[in-house]
Amino acid sequence: MALGIFLGRLLKRIKKWKTARTNEQVWCNKTDEDEEMRDELLFRQPKSSNLGDCPICCLPLSLDPQKSSLMACCSKRICDGCLRANTIRQLGLVIPQTPSCTFCREPVPKTEEEANAMLMKRIEKNDPEAMRYMGGKRRDEGDYKSASEYYTKAAELGDAEAHFNLSIMHLLGKGVEKDEKKEAYHLEVAAIGGHVLARHILGCHEANNGRMERAVEHFIIAASMGDKESMKALWKLHAKGLIKKETLTATLRAHQAAVDATKSAQREQAEESLKRNLKSQEKTKLKDAWIIEAES
Repeated sequence: MALGIFLGRLLKRIKKWKTARTNEQVWCNKTDEDEEMRDELLFRQPKSSNLGDCPICCLPLSLDPQKSSLMACCSKRICDGCLRANTIRQLGLVIPQTPSCTFCREPVPKTEEEANAMLMKRIEKNDPEAMRYMGGKRRDEGDYKSASEYYTKAAELGDAEAHFNLSIMHLLGKGVEKDEKKEAYHLEVAAIGGHVLARHILGCHEANNGRMERAVEHFIIAASMGDKESMKALWKLHAKGLIKKETLTATLRAHQAAVDATKSAQREQAEESLKRNLKSQEKTKLKDAWIIEAES
């Protein structure tokens, strides 16, 4: 009987906090009980980063966003290795085909207008990735109000990156009111969702406020997911005697395992190919500059 009452209260607390995760007003007026539940969720190691796995090779995506691409047609994020492999496959076909998406095989949009139309179709289907991406486009155009609206919708659907972007907007007061509590709310929800940069920033905030134990926990979680900056922070804290060697060693092993998990021969080939292309472009630019200078 007593156990049943205890479990009932516990489930009620968990349900309340899960609702609070997407409710700024409840979070900003949290009680001590909510604070305890928040920390329980906040300092739990996420199973993966918010980027997740590539849907083609099923390997974890790199934390470097430049090493993967979001497809406008299906809102799937594909690693560069799989994108390059699909391009090579299509080029090797006897009968040439229109370039298509690696995941859904829809034709790749030829213009920005086509890409935007595809994104809007995804948004109409309540796709948080598409909403967040469109929010980024509006932000880059200087339309912060529209950006915040797209980010808010994506955040309500659980997109960690959208929560992170909203925290930045509340910090700067662009498109939304400048609010430290809402900034902290979205930053923490992003960290709970596996957003490594949000986690690292929380660690920095705690360190700046003198709460070193909490800072170390944040850095350990981020470093264990492959974040280099958090690993560097732990090395510095170890040099100051603030963390034990055993803790640093264990975190370093987890960090390297997370980094290695994102590697594959296919991805390395794509990276080498990109480096060669960039080097070739630089040579062409230098050559063109030399010709212009010689002609003048």
